[in-house]
Amino acid sequence: MTEESLSVAMATTETDTSQITDGNGMMPWYSYGTDFYLRLAVILMGIVGTAGNALVLYALFASKQHKKHALIVNQNALDLFSSVLLVITYSIQITRIRLSGVSGYWLCILLLSELPLWSATNGSMVNLAIITIDRYLKVVRPVFSRKYVKPWMVYSAMVVAWLVGFVFNTFIVVFTSAVIDGDCHSYEIYNTQAESMFATLFYIAFFYVVILIIFIFCYSRILATIRRQARVMASHNAAGPSNASQAQSHRIQSNVIKTMVLVSAFFAITWLPYNTYSLLISTFLVPSLSYVDSAFYATTFIALVYTCTNPFIYATKFDPVREVLLKMIPCRKNSVQPAAGGGGAVNAGAQPANKRAG
Repeated sequence: MTEESLSVAMATTETDTSQITDGNGMMPWYSYGTDFYLRLAVILMGIVGTAGNALVLYALFASKQHKKHALIVNQNALDLFSSVLLVITYSIQITRIRLSGVSGYWLCILLLSELPLWSATNGSMVNLAIITIDRYLKVVRPVFSRKYVKPWMVYSAMVVAWLVGFVFNTFIVVFTSAVIDGDCHSYEIYNTQAESMFATLFYIAFFYVVILIIFIFCYSRILATIRRQARVMASHNAAGPSNASQAQSHRIQSNVIKTMVLVSAFFAITWLPYNTYSLLISTFLVPSLSYVDSAFYATTFIALVYTCTNPFIYATKFDPVREVLLKMIPCRKNSVQPAAGGGGAVNAGAQPANKRAG
């Protein structure tokens, strides 16, 4: 958005934003329209995402899976960070604090611009692509993976995921943000329309299209390899006794891949409206659309659903996480079990009779 178009957008929404403030320079809740309630819904979603991602992280460490699946731990850490920042950032935004001076500028740049939030969110996208490549190498190129992929490479990739989102968003925010009439305007002020279009197209290409291409290529090859391995194992089982250890390893690997395929598909679906809407605005295909209307906030809400619902996918599909979380359910912990003697006595400290194996 150029400076001229920003002025037009501000003028068209003047009746919505120039409400009477209270003595602290904040707008009362009843002066807000649809945008306020969408932001409130985002805050509630962020609270759910914070709790869910925290539980999944706990389950990964409790099940001793954090070393085996370091990239998945990093994925949930990024999503947890995004969820926490979602609550903090949008809680401050709905108060509509009037910014002024140096402190107002830095509050705009460091928090109200959503710089930390989008840094973590975009980092999560990059990390998801790294997980996909890692799965591809382990399944399709196992010899290469064992020989060349070292632990330090995995940890370096985890750091890169955090840095890519931070560097990209910091560069954009510093050059396209400003405090105007007491409000923080970020990702909006460009010198020309061509700059705005280029930034949007680059974002969509790098953080959505390229990642989708990685998903499609890697998981199509992974699934083809798994089907081939399954046919080989079936023929071996028919010829002689099965290798239980190999079958268990194959099952665990398949479980991880199925979980990540579902996460990737959910990413593609939830981020499609946001990227499509941004593309229509930046290319001026629909001149009536803007970054300050309710429709844009609605697409943002749908996109952020991905971050906050990921833990539910892990909780229901990833066996190690599911087993730990099931043990945390009070009704399962307090289940009673008949005594061995056959009488009516109950051993309150016994394990549940029907403990789920996952």
